[in-house]
Amino acid sequence: MSDLSYVRSEMLPERAPPASQIGVVGWARVNLFNGIGNSILTILALVFLWSVLSFLIPWVFAPTWNSASLNECREIFGADGGHSSACWGVIRERWVQLLFGFYPEAERWRPVVAFALLFVALIPVLFNMISRRMNWVLLLAVLGLAALYLAGVLGIILGLALLGAAGYIGFQAFSTTKEDRAAQIASGAKRLPNPLIFSAIFPFIAPWLLWGGSIWLPIGAALGFVVGYFAFRFLAPITGTLAGLIIAVLAALAWWMVFTVGFADLVQSIIPIGLEAVESRNFGGFMLSITIGVVAIACSLPIGIVLALGRQSDLMIVKALCVGFIEFIRGVPLITLLFVASTLLNIFLPPGTNFDIILRVLIMVTLFAAAYMAEVVRGGLAALPKGQYEAADALGLDYWKAQRLIIMPQALKISIPGIVSTFIGVFKDTVLVSIIGLLDPLGLSNAIRADQDWNGVVWELYGFIAFMFFVFCFSMSRYSMYLERRLRTDHR
Repeated sequence: MSDLSYVRSEMLPERAPPASQIGVVGWARVNLFNGIGNSILTILALVFLWSVLSFLIPWVFAPTWNSASLNECREIFGADGGHSSACWGVIRERWVQLLFGFYPEAERWRPVVAFALLFVALIPVLFNMISRRMNWVLLLAVLGLAALYLAGVLGIILGLALLGAAGYIGFQAFSTTKEDRAAQIASGAKRLPNPLIFSAIFPFIAPWLLWGGSIWLPIGAALGFVVGYFAFRFLAPITGTLAGLIIAVLAALAWWMVFTVGFADLVQSIIPIGLEAVESRNFGGFMLSITIGVVAIACSLPIGIVLALGRQSDLMIVKALCVGFIEFIRGVPLITLLFVASTLLNIFLPPGTNFDIILRVLIMVTLFAAAYMAEVVRGGLAALPKGQYEAADALGLDYWKAQRLIIMPQALKISIPGIVSTFIGVFKDTVLVSIIGLLDPLGLSNAIRADQDWNGVVWELYGFIAFMFFVFCFSMSRYSMYLERRLRTDHR
């Protein structure tokens, strides 16, 4: 039989791909030098980057961290051959002031604890993959470290107890599998409380830590929500959902305006518990920017959702009020609103009224952000197909259940990029408060440069401030991308 064959019976051995098509060389050939035009642009970009980095890198990595004044920096420059470099001694000397402003040094543990508790409160809201036990481990660890910092016999005992509890819960979390824990719960074992409870309590703890005073004042403010909740639960079945909601809001406002201060003073006279009061004029630096930014971000989203729903409402009065508010706020610059908060608002208040300047700024920035947030959410609502509304009607859901279960989750998922963009813009806009005399990081940089030791330092302060803002804003942007990937249910 002939050995002649027209089909290969054995595979040829694999050959290595050409070196010009793999690795760094292959990537550069495809992306940077895939044509004459792109090659020219790549070379020009490399020349530009080299010219910038050859100046920037020596300027940044300057041996001036230990200098105590600009004159010492200049002496170092002279010894280095006269090359101009960054004078980082100003950051080493004044970084605490850039973070805390003129907050009393003995009380700076309070904003540090408040900032740590902020992250503990946000973790169960932002990340659902972290277990309930780990949330409580973080909370107890932060509280235990704070108690140890305060020292004293009681502080040491309390701190060690909290750290011991955190260690025990953490050990149980790592030594027990999910299946074993599920079996324990099924057999009747008690679960730890939901960490969202602390997330709901934190808005009342943070102002007390930052401003101090009686602990009963934030407790009295929290009781206002309790009053509104019970008023709604009692009246909603009788008067309807909308009327019950309005009455509940009015009941909470009445409690806050009439009874909160009296309740706090009465209980404080019986059980005096509190921290040393800190005036708002001592707030400054990134502590002030973070305070304004967090409050505006947390409050503007729910207010914006309500305004967006009101703008689409069939009730003429509700729609007119929401449209008028949104268009007025969007048509006025934030600087104008801040000037109104700092000066003109006092004209309309009763004589002798002490309305805290930071509280006024918080209200104005929140309302400004809420107006833009309303338009972002309205865009998400408009992007939903009409069939989603028809599906909610077919299920027999009322308006509020349809919004809560079907419409709003999808609208918010669509609006994530716009929402986070608004959040980033609001956080960066907090530097505008320097115009009305508040010492945000930019305002503090001017105060630092007024010192004769640092008169003439500009780029170092602005560079440090810009870097800190970039860290916060970039973190929000990355979380937005993570959230979009996690909620991308339509492509699974």
